[in-house]
Amino acid sequence: MQQALYGSGGFFTRERPADHFSTSVHVSPLYARAVAELLCRVDSALGHPADLVFTDMAAGRGELCAGVLDALPSSVAARVRAYAVELAPRPAGLDPRVTWTAQPPDGVRGLLFANEWLDNVPLDVAEADEDGAVRYVEVSTADGAERLGAQVGGADLRWLRRWWPRIPPGGRAEIGRTRDEAWAAAAGTLADGLAVAVDYSHELARRPEYGTLTGYRAGRQVPPVPDGSCDLTAHVAADSLPGATPVPQRTALRALGVTAARPPLSLATTAPAAYVQALAAATQAATLTSPSALGTFTWSLTPTPPLAAVASALT
Repeated sequence: MQQALYGSGGFFTRERPADHFSTSVHVSPLYARAVAELLCRVDSALGHPADLVFTDMAAGRGELCAGVLDALPSSVAARVRAYAVELAPRPAGLDPRVTWTAQPPDGVRGLLFANEWLDNVPLDVAEADEDGAVRYVEVSTADGAERLGAQVGGADLRWLRRWWPRIPPGGRAEIGRTRDEAWAAAAGTLADGLAVAVDYSHELARRPEYGTLTGYRAGRQVPPVPDGSCDLTAHVAADSLPGATPVPQRTALRALGVTAARPPLSLATTAPAAYVQALAAATQAATLTSPSALGTFTWSLTPTPPLAAVASALT
């Protein structure tokens, strides 16, 4: 999975993610505006520091970074240092205010935002055999053919016992230890601030019996063959992420001012262009917050102590 996604010629080092799937960032500029509002709240909680850092983990082609910078008040934007963390080459035409980097800056104050990053952090898959022994699933990089390998042990087994303890024969689990470690490292780059991870997720009481690992290519779900030709993604065990509080996206976005309320019909008569614009925004907001659409994403909030109140206001 590591090689297929991030190795030489890997999917994310070669492909433009928006060509294969749409995230909340691509659906509406309302999303970037909401993240900009969150950054402003972080700024206030930190006392308006001279250097306010916005770190966009797994930045794709920098769409969120650019949208947030455009949505910020000028007084805040003038102090923001924006970092797009991505392994692909810097895209042409990206806002010059954005620093393109392979690693997040360390020891900074601000907001770290990871939109659909953890679901692509490589992990191992385990399956219980007919005797109930939990074994690693080994997979061919050529055609995706699978077989059961060695029994799971060590830190991986300890993670399963704590976070995915019920695996029936033939059932599968995705070992989220690597995601927990990646999240701890990313959130740990903040000297003070708020770290947010946004992903499809599940919790201990409702782990999927056969896991969630799948592939995507050109907008279609495909078998997860680790040959570099497709995205490989698995939902995140959000409740295992260290220091994080899971919150539904629809709840967080509404707290940041994203509303799907329709504009008054009278506006169609007095200001038809404004009515059409407001109606389009309401439709986009409904998609971002719908419990049957993108509203089912989870925001995992990890604040440093001075930002606890900002995180709490989103729950």
